[in-house]
Amino acid sequence: MDINMERAFIVGVNLNDEDNFELSMQELGSLAEACEMEVVGRAQQNMEYANTATYIGAGKVEEVRQAVELLEADIVIFDNALSPVQLRNLQRELDKPVMDRTTLILEIFSTRAKTREAKLQVEVARLQYMLPRLVGLHDALSRQGGASGAMSNKGAGEKKLELDRRRLEQRLTNMKRELDTIAGERRTQRQKRARSGIPRVALVGYTNAGKSTIMNMLLNAYVKDEEKQVLEKDMLFATLDTTVRRIAPPDRNPFLLSDTVGFISKLPHSLVKAFHSTLEEAKEADLLLQIIDYSDEHYQDYMKVTADTLRELGADQIPMIYVFNKADLCGMGQFAVVQGDEKIYMSAKSPDGIDALLTLIEGKLSGGYQDCELLIPYTRGDIVSYLNDNAVVYQCDYRENGVYIHANLQKSDMGRFENYLLQ
Repeated sequence: MDINMERAFIVGVNLNDEDNFELSMQELGSLAEACEMEVVGRAQQNMEYANTATYIGAGKVEEVRQAVELLEADIVIFDNALSPVQLRNLQRELDKPVMDRTTLILEIFSTRAKTREAKLQVEVARLQYMLPRLVGLHDALSRQGGASGAMSNKGAGEKKLELDRRRLEQRLTNMKRELDTIAGERRTQRQKRARSGIPRVALVGYTNAGKSTIMNMLLNAYVKDEEKQVLEKDMLFATLDTTVRRIAPPDRNPFLLSDTVGFISKLPHSLVKAFHSTLEEAKEADLLLQIIDYSDEHYQDYMKVTADTLRELGADQIPMIYVFNKADLCGMGQFAVVQGDEKIYMSAKSPDGIDALLTLIEGKLSGGYQDCELLIPYTRGDIVSYLNDNAVVYQCDYRENGVYIHANLQKSDMGRFENYLLQ
């Protein structure tokens, strides 16, 4: 463990004996580690309702204060969302920087964002959450060497904070305008892809379930350009940027495959809202692949979180294939096991899973395809080229009166080229 890492003490409140409390606390620890902190201790309290002043009871506040002092913790992180009043009171009582789960996730997102759009989305969400909590968060966020703007100034007074507030509000307005422009460009791109008629498939699932690994598995097989691959790393929220790639397996219909930001329990609503334009890739897909880490004992809980998030996005009615990844770690071997037309147990590291997964995808998308025969005039070489790029062509013969093509076509393309269909 790096001796320079910040030492974090985590606190959770179990309200009304909530389900999966322990899982949420474990996850909070993982989030802290993802933010390059060392978790040195934890405290919890069972309550029917939160204390309006400090969230936890007065006795528990003193217990946490003593533990933080004994363990020489640098920061205290709550698993629950804290109000501005609670944040300020806790910071005063504990005499340490305090942050809640939402702030921690926002900090992680801010370090992971790579594209201009992702950086703006994260910053908008962060500023919207921070503004009412500015006084309490000032010290907590200034600990970050990479904190931007007014957040980098430690120990500022009230007058400075009010100036910061006005500057941040103006900055927020400017960033929202820029995001609106980018969102418009993204909508235009989606419309172009929609007009192409190529089916759209989106990867969804809990963070660190293996979405990027599955995507790279398909890219490695059918897209040889290494620059087309996506970041693949064993960490929470390794990538926030949506990637769209064209997958064209031989003798199969092509489709567009997009990756999306990973889901997590208690995902801040502000982030769901901020990433709405990015998550539209999932909402507008023809098929969803939910990637599940089958080796994780909590995978069913994670599936519920994913289902809840998709429902919030309005994407819960889209056809889905459940991809139970890392099945080899559960004693199922390297060979893919398919159940029905919507479940596959596989390992992303085994080539055996690729063909089985593609067969499932093709089966789900096949409702929009049909085998047909066409005779294309030699003057319409553009149609021949289009069909070779966007359809599965079984036979192509150059005959006296035109180019004969036997292919599996999208029904939309059959409508476009109906004048050339052979009855």
